[in-house]
Amino acid sequence: MPSATHTATHRPASGQERPVPASIPPSVRLVVTIAGPAGTGKSSVARALAHTLGLDFLDTGAMYRAAAAIAIDRNIDLRDHDSIVGVVAEADLHFDWTADPPTILAWLKPIDARIRDEDVTGIVSDVAAIAPLRTHMVRKQRIIAEQHPRLVTEGRDQGSIAFPDAAKKFYLDASPEIRARRRAEQLRAAGRDADETALIESIKRRDSLDGGRTEGPLVCPNDAERIDTSDLSFDEVVAALRASVIDRVAALG
Repeated sequence: MPSATHTATHRPASGQERPVPASIPPSVRLVVTIAGPAGTGKSSVARALAHTLGLDFLDTGAMYRAAAAIAIDRNIDLRDHDSIVGVVAEADLHFDWTADPPTILAWLKPIDARIRDEDVTGIVSDVAAIAPLRTHMVRKQRIIAEQHPRLVTEGRDQGSIAFPDAAKKFYLDASPEIRARRRAEQLRAAGRDADETALIESIKRRDSLDGGRTEGPLVCPNDAERIDTSDLSFDEVVAALRASVIDRVAALG
């Protein structure tokens, strides 16, 4: 697991309700980043946090999945980085912010249904490791933040590279065993078999790969608040992050 200088865990007090506003005041501009290894529920937590705070939600993983889908559908060799970046730039990936969650568009057409297919899942890690593509994506993400300056954004490099000056950064974590158990529960709920031992090994391998990448590695920024989700429910995680963001906004004045 990546280490961090600041590893404070913010847990809501049991049975207590904090008197916090329903959302961040409209005049406040801020970017909140969420990073962490696979299986910690980053996307779901980020979306819920954005909703409860009245902020926009950016799913950067959807952008890389869209790039992977485009590469497959255009029969582009994954070793041909220039062609992949060129066609992704031509596709002008952006989001329809009238939808909840926002719908990702390529060539002005929604491709949400395509990006979750198994063939896309199988290569998205390789596509996301393409250095010039990551440079292009970070540029797009910063443009999105200019257009949507009240933003919760989720992704391994959001707090470290895309938005190093973000007002608030979080790093969600949990043991490989906990993450494997959660994934197994999801698979079984979908009527599929799940081998938790194999899932643990798979998660450990991905952690090692994600942390060792040359481009956009998974790291915990030194100024991020680390949240151990192992013993927290989904609602408790969202509540902890929400309270911490409110505190940060109050401190900023």
